[in-house]
Amino acid sequence: MSAELFKLVCVGLYVVLTLWLSWVGMRKTRDIKGFSIGNKDMSPWVVGVTMAASISSTATFVINPGFVYVHGVSAFVHYAVAGTAGIMTAFLLLTRRFRQLGDDSGAITIPDWIYQRYQSRSLSVFFALINLLSVAFVVLILVGCSLLMSELFPISQTWSLTLILLFVFSYVLMGGSYAHAYTNTFQGLMMVGVSLFIFIQGFHYFQGDIVGNLRAVGEHYVSVFNPQSNLYYDFFSVFLSGFVITFALMMQPHILTKMLYLKSDRDVNRFLWSTFLAGGCFMLMLAVGFFARLKGLDIPRQDGVVVAYITSEFGAFDWGPYALVFISITLLAAGMSTLDGILVSLSAMVVKDLYLPLSGRDSFEQGRGLMLSRVVLVVVGVLAYLVALNPPALVGLFAQKGVYGLASASLVPIVLGTLLRQQPSVAVAWSAAAVGLCAHLVGILLLGIANPAVAATWAIGLSALVAAVMMALDGRRKTAPRIL
Repeated sequence: MSAELFKLVCVGLYVVLTLWLSWVGMRKTRDIKGFSIGNKDMSPWVVGVTMAASISSTATFVINPGFVYVHGVSAFVHYAVAGTAGIMTAFLLLTRRFRQLGDDSGAITIPDWIYQRYQSRSLSVFFALINLLSVAFVVLILVGCSLLMSELFPISQTWSLTLILLFVFSYVLMGGSYAHAYTNTFQGLMMVGVSLFIFIQGFHYFQGDIVGNLRAVGEHYVSVFNPQSNLYYDFFSVFLSGFVITFALMMQPHILTKMLYLKSDRDVNRFLWSTFLAGGCFMLMLAVGFFARLKGLDIPRQDGVVVAYITSEFGAFDWGPYALVFISITLLAAGMSTLDGILVSLSAMVVKDLYLPLSGRDSFEQGRGLMLSRVVLVVVGVLAYLVALNPPALVGLFAQKGVYGLASASLVPIVLGTLLRQQPSVAVAWSAAAVGLCAHLVGILLLGIANPAVAATWAIGLSALVAAVMMALDGRRKTAPRIL
């Protein structure tokens, strides 16, 4: 079988299997709840792999290795070490309690969970609005996938972008959360295999001396704190910001709502194990940045490091074109595994938490909520497509600026709502969310902080401080003696 025929067969099988899984999911989707979080009948192993694939998207598989290629060990530590610690801490701390609260209240989106927990419609609407910042990440994924698609087939990036969007929408529109979960499990297993294969295949570039060979690239390239980097240069920018912002990113709607897929606390441990194991394999893809540098590749566009490396690495072997096809399809799957999750969560959120309360309705007519979710899905996709046609120079930083703003506003209210036994103060939540978002925007737009994670970490710290002070003052007022 020729490489071209193999390519067509693999792509055809991938498309058919994905659409079949979506059709299976569609048969279980009857209303907006089933579209958003399913009917709590999914295996925790499926939910765990789905979660890992949602976290480790095009950013991990295509974009972030470019940061490692440019900035070296400091970038690898920021994403792989500090980031992984943030993810694990967030899940271990929040999963059980967040799931219990969501199950008790019947929440199906993050703003809906906020409303049920704080009993504030204005705060819920605010969260729905700021969650629209997730569109920035949709743009990143579309651009990353279109780069891969244009390398895989002799078509322009614009045509690649169009085909990817149409394909993802075709299967998400069908099955919602079930299509997302089933296809993510299939895609996630592909991603695990390819991550291990690429890492093992490229490990020989270290030649038995990882530190020595990386130092040969540059004295500061091997430094945990790289003084020549404008992004990763000290403890705060490498470790603290990496931990804090990754912890905060777990508050994104397409990630945190996965915990609502689980049926009971008995499923939590299996969910966590499958998430951590699959996610650990995905992080190995960051080493591609090292491999490309040690291979001596001169890659002018940072976002194109992974594409350039796999093309160069596997093009010389007889079996290379076949491996390249499968790897390219898997990298596309990595992007789609997050893209479909964001689209499902955004469409459900706009309908449930914006349209429904602002229209004065208490509930939907049978099937109407599901139809509106699908309409919103199309609108969100078109807007993201228009931005992706002419993306910023560094699309990774563009996405981080938007999504990290969402994370800065979300962390304190969600953590307080999850960990406090009594109903949290609405005033504290409002203040923390507003301060977090505004401080992040000031850091990025006015103070010129280059690394969005650093700006977001300062913003989250300020948000937490404001919340702590307000809670302390409120506590003093409640315990102060009353004067009759």
